[in-house]
Amino acid sequence: MVHRTRFDDRLAADRLRSKRELVKGRFQGGGVGYVLADELELYANCFCKPLARASEVQQRVFEAILAAGPVTPLQLREETGLLAKQVMPALHRLQTAFLVYEDQLDDDWERPWYDFASEWPEVEISESLRGPCTEEVLCRFVHALVFATHEQVRDWSRLPSRAVRSVLDSLVASGALEVAVIEHLGEGYVAADPEPLPDDSPPAGVFVLNRGDYLVRSHASELRRRFADREVLQYLLIDGELLGAICGHWGFKPYDVEDVALDLPARERTTRRDEILSAVTAAYPEPRHHVQRYAGRRL
Repeated sequence: MVHRTRFDDRLAADRLRSKRELVKGRFQGGGVGYVLADELELYANCFCKPLARASEVQQRVFEAILAAGPVTPLQLREETGLLAKQVMPALHRLQTAFLVYEDQLDDDWERPWYDFASEWPEVEISESLRGPCTEEVLCRFVHALVFATHEQVRDWSRLPSRAVRSVLDSLVASGALEVAVIEHLGEGYVAADPEPLPDDSPPAGVFVLNRGDYLVRSHASELRRRFADREVLQYLLIDGELLGAICGHWGFKPYDVEDVALDLPARERTTRRDEILSAVTAAYPEPRHHVQRYAGRRL
């Protein structure tokens, strides 16, 4: 929700988590995400990665949760005799299959883990629901993005390319989506009954978007091509377009921003220098970080 609310979205999210109205799971290829509790079934069926055959470690972890849950990772290590480097990957894989549930009501690191089916008995996860749920999720995404290419839908969802194509074809056949060709954007998809668009343009300004932001994720392949030789920390949304990248090597200890790369005309790079650097240094403040270059030139 960063940059999308006029209030502190973290406090609002914390309140929703504490009431279990906003719940944690692993979606989109196994990445951590949050969904509204009453839509958990929808997103779980869309992004579930079934576990055909559990490994011995996964089985031991799952059986311990069934027998003694809810349990924290520390308690799991004590119950099973396994190491942390064995327990956590097993938990995460079980989580992508929606066999276990991690309760995150606050920011405590030692969070309890539950048997998913026992904790969410009202949520049905089945192969028969996968298709309809995936269609609904991808249709919502196209509505949100207004226009989306196959590549963008695939990048955002992290679903296999062939599966995405099949779902999009089905949505077009049913009349939920339409194929459209937009100048400078190419061929993609739009909603058959789109919401009216606002008359005003995207807000002017510079926003720092992390790599998990849905705009960044949906343009991941394009951004990798444009900044192929760079190690990117975050991206810059400038006047509604992804036109820059903050480059450097991330670390737990203090680290520097090596460069601010921009897809802007030379004149605009100069006239907007202070505005862009202000947004970057707000995200990477001194003394922990130093911005070393701007558009390739040392500061």
